[in-house]
Amino acid sequence: MSRAVNRRIFLAGSAAVTGAVVSGTALAPPAAAVSPASAESAKNAKSAKPYVPDLDAAGIEVRDAARRDPTEATLAEASVLMSRRKLTSTTLVEAYLDRIGTYDSTYQAYAEVTGEAALAAAREADRSGGRRGALTGIPLCVKDNYFTRGVPTRCNSLIFADLVPDHDATAVARLTAAGGIVLGKGQMGPLATTRATTPNGTVTTVNAWTPDNPATDPGGSSTGPACAVAGRMASSSIGTQTGGSIVLPSNRQNLTGLKPTMGRISAYGVIPLSYTRDHPGPLARDAMDAALMLAVMAGPDAHDPRTLGLPGLPDLVRAATPVVSRGGAVRMRRATRIGVPADFLGTETAVRGAFLDRLDALSGVTLVDIAYPADWALLTGVFNDARLSERTEPFRHWLREDPALFGVSLLSWLQGLMLSGDEWITAQRAKNHLLREVLDGVMSRCDVLLQTGPVPFDILGLPEIAFPIGFTAGLPSGVILGGAPYEEDRLLEVAAAYQAVTDWHTRRPADPAAPAVSGPSAKRAAGAGRPRLTAEEAASRSA
Repeated sequence: MSRAVNRRIFLAGSAAVTGAVVSGTALAPPAAAVSPASAESAKNAKSAKPYVPDLDAAGIEVRDAARRDPTEATLAEASVLMSRRKLTSTTLVEAYLDRIGTYDSTYQAYAEVTGEAALAAAREADRSGGRRGALTGIPLCVKDNYFTRGVPTRCNSLIFADLVPDHDATAVARLTAAGGIVLGKGQMGPLATTRATTPNGTVTTVNAWTPDNPATDPGGSSTGPACAVAGRMASSSIGTQTGGSIVLPSNRQNLTGLKPTMGRISAYGVIPLSYTRDHPGPLARDAMDAALMLAVMAGPDAHDPRTLGLPGLPDLVRAATPVVSRGGAVRMRRATRIGVPADFLGTETAVRGAFLDRLDALSGVTLVDIAYPADWALLTGVFNDARLSERTEPFRHWLREDPALFGVSLLSWLQGLMLSGDEWITAQRAKNHLLREVLDGVMSRCDVLLQTGPVPFDILGLPEIAFPIGFTAGLPSGVILGGAPYEEDRLLEVAAAYQAVTDWHTRRPADPAAPAVSGPSAKRAAGAGRPRLTAEEAASRSA
């Protein structure tokens, strides 16, 4: 479909989201009845059917490291090994559960581990033989703001301390319908605001690259799902993004995270933070894994009107398959103009400069210098506060009943109460102006845009991908690439081509020291002395 048609559909959908409360995502007190998502919903996604590619035909071999250790394998590699009967789902799940049992008291990536159910699902996958779907037998981590049937969904909040949903979120239902196995619920920032802490602000989940230094920022609220994949305690995971919580933890923990266009993945069954900005999406090990996860989850869902009437999903697996000549040279699948803002190099001049050099050497890439409009900082800064009133609205019940339930994140909800209706309307006008500046200005000169932060494309609901490009002072360094509406394939093509000529995405952090004790005692010992965010710090870092 042409970019002009995509643009018209996106503009119409953006206006509809702004002007109406989306049914099916609004919160009610936990006792309220919610119509369950049906299995039929998971089957009715009319997007391209996801499939595991033939890695040999694509010129990609399963790495020796993946053959030696199944927790090292990418999602695609594990799928291929299982299809060749070189690996069973039971062995894979057991390997991940062993790592969780050994190291998660340090990482604290999981809020809930569903080990017995995961093993039962793995054994069933092995017994059934034939493939149920693209994710058959693959162990996954799910952020704890996605409804999971029969499994607590606490959203790391006292508000939902006792919530056990009777149905799955649509995204979770589609993952399991494709054969995915849920290992557990990933720890997260309280109500999806900051990095993962206890409700009182004490840091829990760490950056997998510095497990002994909890002060190192692990990235936004999808902290646990990111740490689970980086620490080899899940093949892949799903998170949510409102202010960078997929791409930032991916950048900081050497992952490939994909935030799709608004509406690509249903948000039904996800506890909301902002109706106009909440995006479900995958945190994966490389572009192919991100493509497979998105292909499974994407598609229309009657429970979420934002997903209806969108352009068909491109062939994401093809987009994430590098184009390699017989001589071994990698080229872009399509000629691609990559926009580079003047401030892109920033403080990471060396690693980002090397990244640009490697991109520029790819056949089919043209780097284009981009200048932001004069009012860019105003449009993406001051007016970004409009999101605060959107998070307050569905939580008014609990704000009236007991504000203490919000813990360390209360301040940002109170800030939302302070915004007036006319301020919110002014912010929506500013958003429309920013959209024109991006689509008619910045993106008119390029196909994809390198960014220095996720917020502008979060405000607009445009797609973004994050992927690793090296290390700075021993910590992973990554970039964020933004695209035009519904052009997730363009983003994947760039990431896949870059990953075909580099190996940053294959680097894994060293394991932490195994604790001297096990079980709850180990978790308490690891958590002793961890820093605690104040309410002001939580508000300043809030999504």
